[in-house]
Amino acid sequence: MTAATPRWLDEREARVWMAYLALQRELHAAQERQLSRDSGLSIADYALLVPLSEAGDGLVRSRDLGAAVGWERSRLSHQISRMEKRGLVRRENCPDDARGCMVRLTDEGRAAITAAAPAHVDTVRHFFFDSLTDTEIDTLDSVFTRLLDRLTTGP
Repeated sequence: MTAATPRWLDEREARVWMAYLALQRELHAAQERQLSRDSGLSIADYALLVPLSEAGDGLVRSRDLGAAVGWERSRLSHQISRMEKRGLVRRENCPDDARGCMVRLTDEGRAAITAAAPAHVDTVRHFFFDSLTDTEIDTLDSVFTRLLDRLTTGP
């Protein structure tokens, strides 16, 4: 049995891929700096506070929270523990499943996300959307949707 010949990236594809990786890294770093400076939150804190704040009662089952942010159970558990120590969230028993865990947004957590969100959105706008035209945003919407569909539904 012989291995298939790799389909190497051409010069343009390699340039686009490397630019994408650099953009992703720099956007993440800019968001991390802004959140830490302005609110004392980490990007991981913010990632969990968003779905919790969007749940009407601020209560989300742990496995659903992990799925919402795409994290493994151990990473989620460690992050929740860090946030519990700071009073942003608390764990509760799952009423439907003794093995399950619920995560509740505390009043302190809601205040933190409410205070952090405006500056965070300004950062996203400044470093991402403000440099794009409406047509480019529409194109990115189409491209990102197609790529995500391929990743989530298979080849």
